[in-house]
Formats: sequence, structure tokens, C-alpha cells
Amino acid sequence: MRVVVWSTGGVGAVAIDAISRRPDLELVGVWVHSPEKVGKDAGELAGIEPLGVAATHDADALIALAPDCVVYAASGPERDGAAVPDYLRLLQAGINVVSTSSTSLVYPPSYFAPDWREQLEVAAKSGGASFYASGIFPGFASDQLALLMTTQSKNIRCITASEIALNDHYPVADVMMDGMGFGRPMDFEPMLSQPGFIEMAWKAPIHLIASGLGVEVERVNGSLDRQLADRDIDVAFGTIKAGTCGAVRTRAAGVANGREAIVIEHVIRMARDVAPDWPTSDCDATYRVDIDGDPDIHCVLTLGEAEGHGAGRAAMASTAMRVVNAIPYVVGARPGLLSSLDIPMTLPRHVFD
Repeated sequence: MRVVVWSTGGVGAVAIDAISRRPDLELVGVWVHSPEKVGKDAGELAGIEPLGVAATHDADALIALAPDCVVYAASGPERDGAAVPDYLRLLQAGINVVSTSSTSLVYPPSYFAPDWREQLEVAAKSGGASFYASGIFPGFASDQLALLMTTQSKNIRCITASEIALNDHYPVADVMMDGMGFGRPMDFEPMLSQPGFIEMAWKAPIHLIASGLGVEVERVNGSLDRQLADRDIDVAFGTIKAGTCGAVRTRAAGVANGREAIVIEHVIRMARDVAPDWPTSDCDATYRVDIDGDPDIHCVLTLGEAEGHGAGRAAMASTAMRVVNAIPYVVGARPGLLSSLDIPMTLPRHVFD
């Protein structure tokens, strides 16, 4: 299967490396945003040996290659809704797309923009192509792993999927400060605090779980909590001053049968000792699924090294592999917008080669 990788950031670089190692996949093109990357070898951009594939900013040239699939891994301004025009062009050209950029599309029926969803569905059907979005959270630990755990259940009162993370290594200041409020005083209103934002951001995995279990979500309740740093904390995007936000906790709860039944929770810290009364972990990135039911079920997932930047790199690799491993299944699927409920478990191929 001929594959193009769209963007060469952290996730895209992992995808390039993984595809180059697979005998069933062939890397035929790479799209880059930065002019200084144009013409460079894809292997060089991914930090591996040269692969003989030059990066380009010419989307038409990549579409003309008629690849079987595009791994869409653009970040920053290309995330989510801003990627839709690219998806439309690719799907209309009959090119399957697997994406880590648009997490709101892990369950397409709940997508926040119904008009765009309809356009994507029409483009996919007319081009005879499929679209699938995934990742680690959402895309796996917040939804598919939770559903897998429920196969042990007799009855369920509540499912809680959570991420507990130390994000002091994340370097993008506007996301961390303006988007989430880190390093800002408590009277600052980050994007997360906008009415409906948390509900919109996390309704996709909630509705995916609900659909898998055959229940209807009546509404989603969202909440945001913040706690102060008691000292200056140096992080990748600057310094968290004492008396500003050092930890953020978000909660989105899907109400089914009149009660909060499916909960997605995030706890993000800039240092381990901030917000000590919130859920903690010995690892820099921990994912949990807790099911209150018969029986009670508790699953803890960690990635990479317990401390240091290894956990962040491991999460990035896991995110990339969620879509790379899905390529054969998406290429073989019916045309349209897919979720994890529509394709088999995306078991990896050639992992022991």
C-alpha cells in the first residue's frame, strides 16, 4: 500500500520511520509546512537514514501520486477543523485518510460541525475512500480501551477514563498559557473555561463508548478546576510563577439514563507536587479506566519510562502507531467516515520482523 505522510512533526516522524520498516507499506510522499524543509529527504526529517523521498509543499503533486492512504499528522493551526479542506480534497480524489489531527472525529456522528461532517461524508462516498481518526487520548485510552474493559462487565454504574500527566516538557506557550491557563492568575479565562468548550472537546469519546454499549447520551456536563503553584517552576515554555496556575483538571460527564455514566477526566500538572489532593501517578503519563459495576474494574496504562521525557515520546509514538497500524483496515473498509466501532481491532503487522 502506497502511503503519504502529511507533516513531519513528532507524530509524523514516527509514522515515516514505521512505514519505512513495513514490507506491506511504501512511503511515496511527504508533505511539509515549512519552506526550509521542502526538498529534504523524508528520512533526514524523521531522524533516520535517507529514504529517497523528498518532502514537498505541493499538495497537488502528492494527490497526483494516487496513494492508497495519507497519514495526516499536522499540528498547530492545521488541527481539527482547519484540516477539513485537506481531508475533502484527499477523499474526493479517492485517497483514504488516517488522522491524528482531528480528535473530534474519533466518533464522526458527534462531530461539532454537522455541515462539515456531511461534506466529508459526501466526499468520501463520491471518492470511494474512508476516513479514520485516532490517537492515544482520545482514540484509545479514553474510549476503545474502556470498551474492551467492559467486555468483563455484568452491569455498569459508571465508566471513568482518565489521564494523569506531567506536562512540563510541552513547549507551546500559547496552548499551555492561553488555551489551558498555566502560568496565568486565577482570574484569567483560558480557552478551556469558555462555556461548552470542555463538553465539545470530549463528547466524541463519550458518544463512542455510549454507542458501543447501546445507550443514549442525554447531555454532557463539563467542569474545570485549577490550582496554584506555590513556587516558581521552570518548564519548557517558560516559568510558572508562584501564585499562578500550576495544575488543571477537566471533567466531561456523559449523562445516560438520568445519571452521569461515562466520564472523561484530565489532570495535568507542571510539577508533581502541585495539587497533591488530586489523583496522582508515579509516572509522567498514566491512563486509567475505572468501571464502577459488577465487577468493579480498574485498568492502569503507562507508556515509556516512568519519569523524564520518555513518557512524552512514548505517547507520541503510540499516537502515531494507532493510525499507521490502522492503514490496512481503513483501506479495506467501506467508504465513509469511520470510528473504532466500524473496523476490526487494528492489530499491528510485521512487528516481529
